[in-house]
Formats: sequence, structure tokens, C-alpha cells
Amino acid sequence: MYLSRTFSFYMARQFFSGILVVFAALVVVAQSADFVEILRRASGHSQIGFGVVLEMSLLELPSLALRLMSFAVLFGSMLTLTRLTRNQELVVARAAGISVWQFLLPGLVLAALIGVVTVTVFNPISTAMTAHFQQLEARYFQGKTSLLSVSENGLWLREVGPSGGSVVHALRAADNGRDLSDVTIFLFHGQDQFAGRIDAAAAVLKFGYWELKNARVMLPGEPGKLYPDYRLPTALTLSQIEDSFAAPGSLSFWRLPGFIHMLQRNGFSAVRHQLRWNELMSLPLLLVAMVLIATAFSLRLSRQGGIGVLLSGGVIAGFVLYFLSSLVFELGRVGSIPVLLAAWTPAGVSTLLGVTSVLYTEDG
Repeated sequence: MYLSRTFSFYMARQFFSGILVVFAALVVVAQSADFVEILRRASGHSQIGFGVVLEMSLLELPSLALRLMSFAVLFGSMLTLTRLTRNQELVVARAAGISVWQFLLPGLVLAALIGVVTVTVFNPISTAMTAHFQQLEARYFQGKTSLLSVSENGLWLREVGPSGGSVVHALRAADNGRDLSDVTIFLFHGQDQFAGRIDAAAAVLKFGYWELKNARVMLPGEPGKLYPDYRLPTALTLSQIEDSFAAPGSLSFWRLPGFIHMLQRNGFSAVRHQLRWNELMSLPLLLVAMVLIATAFSLRLSRQGGIGVLLSGGVIAGFVLYFLSSLVFELGRVGSIPVLLAAWTPAGVSTLLGVTSVLYTEDG
């Protein structure tokens, strides 16, 4: 049977309104909890005022909204289909010869469009605000003294200590930053008083110092000296260097491929960023799966009753999928399973489960 455009737009509006209502409710609750948490963390820092807390809370809002998107689509679709079922609108549609896949198609298309817009438009906005949030968090809460930056010209690593600081530049790196090649180190007293320069063929991070090979040390007013082995004290650890990278959540969908290529070329692991990029790619499919799962639970209302039990089952299914997705992503992050498998398994398995459930409900 041909599905009229009027009915398709009507169903799309119903799905959109249901998803929007649930999304707004979830965001308000999550934002309130996040604001209280930041306020609690700021209570022990006298230099952090209410304005900073409010700014940080607003900056993290898009990131929270992005994480809640799949739940909003799941619960919003359940709300829409439950309302239409209780109002007998779907019963009338079925009596007119419209199949479940026909009245479900507008919702599936809408979910896919929401996923595409979220990834391509909303995600860049979210990552820009997240990057600013992380800067404020590092300044006020973490007191970071090192910063790693990877660019086309190699990597730059800055360390600030009580008596001064250093800036390390290397053309190449290996072992996630433990081994550096073609190294130049600028030494400073205080914030900006130049204290010397060191050029070395290689540098290896040890416990409490850099071990420099064939190092030429140049100090102001003194001739340069060549050392086959030279130790430069440092408070840096390998984990601190790895944590200094731009977090995957602070890079937009459009910037991630270039950053991944840059990390790999400079000898660093890009697993976390590859996982994030593939996770974003799979979001439209995941949202489609949420509509299918919501349909499987909601359509049973007209046949089996027990709205509370069935809707609770849908909610539990959503949280179980979230837990399993987090578990699979963590396995991918540590390298236990391939990145593609870790990123696409939640969306793929959820879609298969949703399609199977709908087919069983209608034709089983």
C-alpha cells in the first residue's frame, strides 16, 4: 500500500515532538546534576567564583546532550508509540492496511537524520565548548604543569616547575613519547628568562630524568659542550605525556581524521581517537536501532497490556545496551579487540536485535 505524504509527515512530527520532550527533560536533569558536581568541586578552591562554575557548567552542556542523544531517541520513540497506541491511532492505521514498517519508516528516517546532523553540525560546536571547558578545568582544578602539542613539524612538550621550565621539541617519537629523535630543549628560569639550550640526537624518558644521547649543551656566556650521555631532570611520566594529548572528545568529527594521521606519523598511538571517530560514524545507525527497540516494546501494549512492565523493560534494555557499549568501547580502547569491531558492534547488534524483535512482535 502506498503511504501518503500527509501521514508520513504526521508520524515524523509525532516522533520529533516525543524525542524533543524527552531530550529536554534529560538535559535539564543532567545539567542540574553536573552544575551541583562542579559547585562541589569548586568549594575547596577559593579562587573559583560562581561565574566560573556557571560558565563551566554551560560549556559542558553540549557534551552532556550528545551523550544523552541515544537515550532521548529511545525513550522519545517509546513515548510517541505508546501515546499513539493508547489513542488507537495505530490501530486505525493498521486497519487501513498500513504495516508496521510503513508507519515506522518516518521515525527511522528522522532518527538517521538526527544522527547525521548531530555528528556533522552539533558535534563541532560541542567539541569547541568542551575544549574550552577542559582548559578551565586544567587551570582551576588540576594545575597541570605540562602540555603536549603534536603538529606537522613534530611535537612540542612544555614543562613548568618551581624553579623554571623547559620546552622540548622533537621531529619524531616512538613508544608513545618515551623515545624522541632529533631533540631540541630550551631551558628557562622563571617564566620567560632564557637559561640555555640542548641539542641531542635522541632522548629517552627514564624515571625522573631525560637520558640524552650525543647532547650539545649551550649555556649563556659559555662555549657549548658535547656529552655522549647527558641526564636532564624532569618530573614528567609517560602517563602524563599520554594524558596531555587533545582528548578525543575535544576534537570535532571533521578534525579527527587529520589528527589521527598526525599521531600515527609522529609515532603515537591513535586508538582512542580512531575509536571516537568510528563511534561518531555509527551514531545514525545506533539511533535507528533505538527506534526499533522502542517499537518492539511499545507495540506490545495493544496486545498484552501491562504498560508499566513493558515500558520498564524498554528502559532496562536501554541501560543494558549502554553498559555493554561502554564495556566494548573500553575493550577497544585498551586494544583487546579491533577498533572497528569495538565502535560498530553496539550499533550493529542493537539494530539486529531491534529488527528481530519487531519481526517477532508482528509476525511471530
